[in-house]
This record gives sequence, C-alpha cells and structure tokens, in this order.
Amino acid sequence: MYSQSLVLSLFIIFVSFGLCFGSYLQETNHQHYNERMMKKAHHRSITPSRSQNTVNVKNYGAIANDGRVDNEAFEKAWDKACSEGATLVVPENSVYHLKPIIFSGPCQPKTAFKIYGTIKAWPKRSAYGEDTRLWIKFDNLTNFKVDGGGTINGNGKIWWKNSCKVNESLPCIGAPTAVTFSDCNNLKVVNLRFKNAQQMHVVIQSCNNVLASKLIVRAPGHSPNTDGIHVTHSQNVVISNCIIGTGDDCISIVSGSKNIRATDIICGPGHGISIGSLGKGNSEAEVTNVEVNRATLKGTTNGVRIKTWQGGSGYAKNIKFHNIVMRNVTNPIIIDQNYCDQKEECQEKDSAVQVSNILYQNIKGTSASEVAIKLECSKAIPCKGIHLQDVILTPEDNDHTIAKCDNVRYSHSGMLNPKCHP
Repeated sequence: MYSQSLVLSLFIIFVSFGLCFGSYLQETNHQHYNERMMKKAHHRSITPSRSQNTVNVKNYGAIANDGRVDNEAFEKAWDKACSEGATLVVPENSVYHLKPIIFSGPCQPKTAFKIYGTIKAWPKRSAYGEDTRLWIKFDNLTNFKVDGGGTINGNGKIWWKNSCKVNESLPCIGAPTAVTFSDCNNLKVVNLRFKNAQQMHVVIQSCNNVLASKLIVRAPGHSPNTDGIHVTHSQNVVISNCIIGTGDDCISIVSGSKNIRATDIICGPGHGISIGSLGKGNSEAEVTNVEVNRATLKGTTNGVRIKTWQGGSGYAKNIKFHNIVMRNVTNPIIIDQNYCDQKEECQEKDSAVQVSNILYQNIKGTSASEVAIKLECSKAIPCKGIHLQDVILTPEDNDHTIAKCDNVRYSHSGMLNPKCHP
C-alpha cells in the first residue's frame, strides 16, 4: 500500500515537472521568437524594405562624398516622392552637399523623408544670395514625417566667425536657420542629429500638431545664436527625449505659441530653456500653456527663463516648470523683464508683456551664481501669480545662494531655498 502511494506520488510529480518544463520551454522559445522579431522590426526601421515606395536620391543623380552640390538631384527626387506619396531616402554612409533648398507641399499622402546618411550645408556664403536666413525648408506639408537616424550638418563655422557677436567690428547680418518647418500640420521629426547650424538648428514656424522627439542637437558653446529648437506661432507641439547643447537657448518659445510641452530634455551647454524673448520693438506677444517637465540642465548660463523687452505688450501666462535638475547652472530660475540684447542701451518704458500664472515646482540642484532665483519684473506691469513649490538651489562654489525679487507678486509652499526678502 505504501509503495503504491509512493509510486503514484512520484508519477504525479514527474507529470507536473514535465508540464512545467514544457511550459518553460514554450515560454522561452516564445520569448526568443519575440526578441528575434523585435530585432527584425528594428532592422526594418533602419533600412526600408524593397516593397515600400521609396525614392533614393542617388538614383536621381546625387553623388555621395564628392564635394559637389546635389540640389538638382534632391529636387528631382522630392518632386517624384511628393507626387506619388513616396519616401525620399538619403542613403547611409553618404554625405551630400546642399545649397538653400525648399521642399514644398502639398504632397500626396504618405510622403516622407528618411535621412540615413548626412546632409551638409554648402560651405560658401555666397551661395545664399540675398536671403541669408534660409538653408533647408519644409513647407506646407500634412501628415509628414522626417526621421532615419542620420545627420543634418549646418557647416556653421564660417558663419560664426563672421558674426557681429564674435567680431563686433562686423555688421550684424542674419545667418541661415539649418532646418525650418513652416505651415505644417501633423508633423513628426524623430530620431535625427543636427549639428553646427549656421544659426538656429530647428525652427517650428506656424505649425500645428508637432512631435519633435529623440533628437540630438550639438554645437559648441561659443557658437552665436545657435538655438536648438525654436518654436514660433505654433500650437500643440511636443518636444521629448532630446539632448541639446548649443551656443544659445536649448529650446526657445516665442510669440504666437500655445500648448507647448517639453519633456525629458537634457540641456547644456547653452543658455537654458527660454520663453522669449518677447515684446521687442514695442511688439505684442502671446504665449500660453507651456509645460517643461523632467529636464536636466548642465553648466548653462541660464536655467528656466522668461525674457521680455520693455515697451512690449501682450502676455506670457499659464507656464509650468517642474521636475527639473540644475547642475552648476548660472541663474537657475530667472524672469527678466528688462531684457536688452543690443549694443545700444535700452530705455525704460511704461509698458511690458504681462507675466502671470507661473509655477516652479520640484526644482533642485546647484547654482553657479550667487543669485539662484531672480524675478526681475516690470515696474509698470508687475508679475503676478508666481508660485514656487519645493525649490531648493544650493551653491556650486559660493558660500550661499540668494534670491532677488522685484515688482513681483508671488507665493510659495513646501521647501524654498533661497527665499525672496522684502
């Protein structure tokens, strides 16, 4: 009786083990199958399959790595892709040179632009003619995507050394924006590298519903006016998972912009993340509903900044900066309503852009400057509705940090260091 029970128990254990081991093998094989399929899918995302409708610029006369201008080939390829709803392809391991060029719509549905290689700006300034503000422009496109993991190189050194900000004896002449997206709807700019722009790297202008994600933007800290991503007169824009280091603002958001969200941003070197400048030349400005969330700023000359000129009008309101880390940042938190980026002294004026409903929440780290919080608002129209919650900024090298607060109505909750004093 005992031996029969023992045999039966061993049989049950053996069967159970077989079932479990079989399930384990099935699950393991399924996992390996999924991993293989993911690798294949990733490979397909890098190299378009032959079944896709693609237009390769090399088939239209573009010759890589020869140092010649490839505008004609790109224009022919674009006309083909746009008219057929195809994907224009810039192949990998290839460098193509372009003079100023415009990729215009409207195009057939599913038109796209994949950059696997490198597009590099033609080095001679004379190629830009009278309009020196343009290099590559994508205009009037809907449901359009630019991606591929390649590089857009502005070849900006010749422009930087001829800038009046580098050599004050030279006249101030605008330099080209590397890439401008104008009048686009439902736009995606994903997984690209931008480097050494002549001036700004990426401009989003008069666009609606934009995703700019997984971008790497790089230029030396001394390169003048090389903003990373500049948003103007656009709405419903998401900037996410970007690494930006330039000689100017990592992200700048100016008039006409609303519903802008920047998340998971690494910034530095540069001038920080800025709203503005606004109100220059007595102009009217409108910026509303901006959120900057989960950003890390390293060694920048400003942290999160709102900058307006005296004499302007309009508003910058409903802006939220939260979950931000500052590492050796000068002016980590700054509202500057006396901004003056010109040679001549700016005169005091009795009008200003109204700054209101601004939240600074969970901002921590170190300040390279003694003044860690600077709220320098307009005498004529003071800032209002400014709230600081759990803001702790300690000195990087100084003995202490201080806050300077002028013409501002603010409140705070949670931890605050340093504090404003009357």
